[in-house]
Amino acid sequence: MSNALLVAGTTSDAGKSVVTAGICRWLARQGVAVAPFKAQNMSLNSFVTADGAEIGRAQAMQAQAARVEPEAAMNPVLLKPGADGRSQVVLLGRAVAEVGALDYRERKPVLLERALECLADLRRRYDVVVCEGAGSPAEINLRDRDIANMGLATAAALPVVVVGDIDRGGVFAAMYGTLALLSQEDQRHVAGWLVNKFRGDARLLAPGLEMLRELTGRPVLGTLPMLSGLWLDAEDSLDLTTVVDRTEGRGPLGTDVLRVAVVRFPRLSNFTDVDALAQEPGVLVRWATRPEELADADLVILPGTRATVADLAWLRERGLEPALRARAAAGLPVLGVCGGYQMLTRAIHDEVESRAGAVDGLALLPAHVRFGAEKVLARPVGRAFGQPVAGYEIHHGVVTVEGGTAFVTDEDGRSLDGCRVGPVWGTTWHGVLENDDFRRALLRKVAEATGRAFVPAPDTSFAEAREARLDRLGDLIEEHADTDALWKLIEGGVPAAGSLPFLPPGAPLENHE
Repeated sequence: MSNALLVAGTTSDAGKSVVTAGICRWLARQGVAVAPFKAQNMSLNSFVTADGAEIGRAQAMQAQAARVEPEAAMNPVLLKPGADGRSQVVLLGRAVAEVGALDYRERKPVLLERALECLADLRRRYDVVVCEGAGSPAEINLRDRDIANMGLATAAALPVVVVGDIDRGGVFAAMYGTLALLSQEDQRHVAGWLVNKFRGDARLLAPGLEMLRELTGRPVLGTLPMLSGLWLDAEDSLDLTTVVDRTEGRGPLGTDVLRVAVVRFPRLSNFTDVDALAQEPGVLVRWATRPEELADADLVILPGTRATVADLAWLRERGLEPALRARAAAGLPVLGVCGGYQMLTRAIHDEVESRAGAVDGLALLPAHVRFGAEKVLARPVGRAFGQPVAGYEIHHGVVTVEGGTAFVTDEDGRSLDGCRVGPVWGTTWHGVLENDDFRRALLRKVAEATGRAFVPAPDTSFAEAREARLDRLGDLIEEHADTDALWKLIEGGVPAAGSLPFLPPGAPLENHE
């Protein structure tokens, strides 16, 4: 068995992450030991593994789809862009450098070697490895140093399936053009197409699929219908305009709803922290960038950010600081998470991330922040609002609390993390809202502070909702993809030389070497 497959896409957001997760869940249901893999991910959404490594949240989600524990080998290279045009390079779960685009390019041969080592290790330990590409494989200006798409496929002998988003239009041109721009050697690895996000009558689409097969010599291995409401950490771009309202839309149990406004920072990170709130009946979650969007909110959340100081300056430029101060003075709840918590403190001293030195915080919590060179990565547990809570930490900024009450304590009431002063709460822990009992307790606090007749649902389970979504992805592959053809690719590997036609003109790979 070749035991590996690469899922590429004609564009970012074509659906590579969810298709990869769907294939993982489909295989796991059959008792196959399967693992996800993404050689290089560019994302501000990350996760901490059980052994303290930082990887992209998409790969953690795909590991859950595969029903295995996420590990650093599944995402050996993670890029986290900052506010200055540079990115932090996370290698095998640890931050190793801050680089610009040209600096990073020079590191790629070494990074490809490490990625191939990780992939080979996963292939030895698992029956199947489902790899996800990054962006598009047809970025011909980057091909000579590619480590995530055709560079990986040719080095590791992977068959490739290309996903195209038909909902955005132009999917046939995108697929044909993607293949035509690849070198003859790269084209040999592309074995088929998956049309994603289809709405409408399949009979109208059928002639186009047949023409695509005739034009490219590659079959369409499935037409996957549009699925709404997934929110499964499927991010590999920084286009935050794609971040939309994430509310489930179910009615409240009480007579009132709760409105939650989440400040959408330019370098917003780990926005998945708010997904669990959107599961709650009667909780309306909205993104906010203007003061008036906070006016009717019962809870305002300052989420995580990759650039605390720069995004704090943005917050002030947008006029949000007076609105936040007015809320706190009126006893209306504000929750800061990680970078958002750091903004709520009195002072921030940063010679690491922004190198801005001393910066005044919002001074809504009695604490100060000092950025350290070493990143804190942890999976802590404790208690908050009288309920058990688990989360994960990813931050350079270390908060020293000088008053107030701890947000998270241990079983004996000793402080573990965060600060509370009246209606203003802060924590460095991501993922706390995924704890069902704690989330309900927090919503009761918000309702009490705002005078809302809101009743949290007693049976909402975020873990069960996430599992149900992963099962929907497994169903998507099982019901709408040619699973026999996928199996043949996984077992047989790259199609034999000469079995697939070359589509001219093909980018001459040798010109880029």
